[in-house]
Amino acid sequence: MLRLIALVVMMLLSPSLLAEGQTRYISDKVYLYLHGGPGTQYRILGSVEAGQPVTYLGEEQDDYAKIIDHKGREGWVNADLISSSKSFRVQLPEVQAELETVQAQLAELTQSSSGDAQQISQLRSQLAQSNTALEQASNERDTATRQLANLKNDERFEFLKQGGMIAGAGLLVGLILAYIPRPRRRQKNRW
Repeated sequence: MLRLIALVVMMLLSPSLLAEGQTRYISDKVYLYLHGGPGTQYRILGSVEAGQPVTYLGEEQDDYAKIIDHKGREGWVNADLISSSKSFRVQLPEVQAELETVQAQLAELTQSSSGDAQQISQLRSQLAQSNTALEQASNERDTATRQLANLKNDERFEFLKQGGMIAGAGLLVGLILAYIPRPRRRQKNRW
């Protein structure tokens, strides 16, 4: 039971212990006074400009929180005007530095992309020339293939024609020989 109570007490105290010493920021929308105690009835120690980083000490009373400002003064300010997110005053230089870096990278990319665009244009031109040459070579190949096929057909026709002429000449010689009178043989019993 004692452990449980100790655990609950530690859990309740831990947010304030964790918050102590953390950097916080005065809201960008105000110019506020640093008081000597937790309320407006305490003496004003100075003022804190909007957006200045402060160190939160983890103590809170009523609506006030104890801080150390950017000049090292310890005092109390309205807790509603303290933010854990960075103020615009702190964010602006960081964002400007990042913007300059991104702009430099963009300029480099733009230069390299224009060079790349020229290279792509050259490659497209070469591709168009290659496609034209390929089309011309394909047409020449098709023409040569047709001419070769025609030559083969003409050669076959010539062979058939020559074969037909030889066969016709042989038939004609055969017919002529068949109708030529043959000399008669002498009979042996004749004298």
